[in-house]
Amino acid sequence: MNQSFKELIKHKFPDLSRGQKKVAEFLVNFMEKGSLYTAGQIGKEAGVSETTVIRLAYALGLNGFSDLQELMRKEWLSSTESKEAASKPAAEEKKPFSEWLSPVDEKELSQAVDALIKSDQVYIAGFRESHTAAYWLYYKMNQLRNHVLLSFPTGFLLETLCNLTSASAVVVFSLPRYTKEALEVAQQAKKQGAKVIAITDRRLSPVGQVADITLLAGTTEHILSLLALSQIVISSMQKRDEKTAGKRQEYLEKLYAEQGIFLE
Repeated sequence: MNQSFKELIKHKFPDLSRGQKKVAEFLVNFMEKGSLYTAGQIGKEAGVSETTVIRLAYALGLNGFSDLQELMRKEWLSSTESKEAASKPAAEEKKPFSEWLSPVDEKELSQAVDALIKSDQVYIAGFRESHTAAYWLYYKMNQLRNHVLLSFPTGFLLETLCNLTSASAVVVFSLPRYTKEALEVAQQAKKQGAKVIAITDRRLSPVGQVADITLLAGTTEHILSLLALSQIVISSMQKRDEKTAGKRQEYLEKLYAEQGIFLE
C-alpha cells in the first residue's frame, strides 16, 4: 500500500460511519496513542465500542486492526524522527514569537471589555496590514453583540463616524508603520466623546497618545500579536457577559442550521 495512514483516512473518510469517523479523527490527532493502545483502549478514548475500532480497519481496506496499527506505527515513528531532525531550526524560528504579546494590563483589559459590552455601538478600525486583525475582531464580536461596524482596509466613511456618541466605543488597531487613517479615526472618535481603545505596540504610539485605553500587543511588527490580543478580548467578553453572548450565539446557531452554512 503506497498511501500513508493520514492519506488513507482522508481518502476514505466520507464513506465511514459516524462512529468510525470519531475513531479516525482520534487516531489522526493522537497517532502515538493509536500506535500503542489496544483496540479497546482506543475505543474508550474515542467514545465508541472496540468493535467500531476494528470495523474501521476493514472499512479502510485493511486486513484487520493489526494492519491498521502497523501502518500508524510506521508513520508515527517516521514523523517523530523528522521532528527531531527539525527541532533546532524550528526553535530558532519560534524565537520572535515569544514577543507576540506583552503582559496584559488586567485593569485596562477590564475597562476595555466593560466599554465594549456596555456601548451602544462598536466601531472597529484597522488599515492595510492591520485590517486582517480588525476584520477578525469584527466577525467574532458580531457573534457576541449587535451594532458592530468595521472600517475599510484603506479608509473610512465620515458618514459612519458621525453616528458615534459618548456611549460608543471605538477600537483602533495600529502597528508600525502607523497609518494616518488610524490616527484620524481615533481623533474624530474622541471629538464625539466615544471611548477609544487602542490596540498597539506601545503606549506612546500616535494612536496610543489619543486613546482612553491602550492594550499593548507586543513589540514585534507581527499581525499575530494583534490576533493574540484580540482573542483575549473576545474571551473576556464571553466570560463577562455570558448570558447575553450565549443568547446571541444560540440564535445564530439556529440561523446557521436553517441556511446550512456549515457542513458539521
